[in-house]
Amino acid sequence: MQNSMVTTALELPGHRIVRSLGVVRGITVRSRSVVGNLVGGIQSLFGGNISIYTDLCEQARSVTYNLMCKHANGLAANAIIAMRYDATELMPGLTEVLCYGTAVVVEPAV
Repeated sequence: MQNSMVTTALELPGHRIVRSLGVVRGITVRSRSVVGNLVGGIQSLFGGNISIYTDLCEQARSVTYNLMCKHANGLAANAIIAMRYDATELMPGLTEVLCYGTAVVVEPAV
């Protein structure tokens, strides 16, 4: 699925929704390693961006986004609307990241 066919909006500009296929999602659970916590702790002493955690978050979002698109492709969708991310700390150091939206079939608006 092309990134241009995924939107946080409730419609896809220039397209008409012809069929809604339901909710699609991707989920991953990530943990911080002991080494990651150590490096993150050292980086936090100096302030600014904690790059090791930023990278972990970006990887988790990428994985869940790709899983959501794969789920939509399996339903023969050609677009996803109302896409969102959600994250929940399951326990200290263990986070669930969810990406979800509504799989739809669209056609160009006339």
